[in-house]
Amino acid sequence: MHYGDVIEATFVARPNRFIAIVQIGDRLENVHVKNTGRCREILIPGTKVILVGSDNPDRRTRYDLIAAYKGDMLINIDTMAPNKVFQEFIPVSGLFGGSPVVHPERKYGDSRFDFHIDTGEREAFVEVKGVTLENGGVCRFPDAPTERGMKHVYGLADAVDDGYDAYIAFIVQMEGTKCVTPNYDTHREFGEALKYAVKKGVKVLVFDCKVTEDSLTVDHPLPFVF
Repeated sequence: MHYGDVIEATFVARPNRFIAIVQIGDRLENVHVKNTGRCREILIPGTKVILVGSDNPDRRTRYDLIAAYKGDMLINIDTMAPNKVFQEFIPVSGLFGGSPVVHPERKYGDSRFDFHIDTGEREAFVEVKGVTLENGGVCRFPDAPTERGMKHVYGLADAVDDGYDAYIAFIVQMEGTKCVTPNYDTHREFGEALKYAVKKGVKVLVFDCKVTEDSLTVDHPLPFVF
């Protein structure tokens, strides 16, 4: 996926989870943060960040903050990006055959999954999770407790019981990492729920991405390590 014209800025502060204060040239400006997670290890005062202009002329903030540098590593923190990236990847991945029919945002049971995929022979539900938390090349998910994420995991397990294929896809929004593992320190219950779902037959996919200041593209698979 590609963004429109992007600009660089310097992160100053984050007064709430929706807004950041950045410095653009010699002025300070409020911008919208496209990630309501904590991102404390990423959004540090003085960090270079990437902004893209909003296409809504009536919005108070003119820019969205979509990425930030962590040292030399560029991390995309746009929570909408992983779904778009994965949807672009589906027809060329070979994961679901040659011509899968893809339905975004499909409700099943008590859950609404990111994708329902129909190959004509099998049907699958897929839930996509973006990963931005990294330390020493090891990524962890989630970066904050996620009851919604646990609901999705148990819902995928139920779908397997009902005869569907089910996947949880972790999209690592950075390059050069080694693996993804559950963040037991932050939310042990999510890791345990995922173990349960895998035993039931839910498949775990992990992909890192090629990241530039104005694009994000699935690159290659990584291991998931419990």
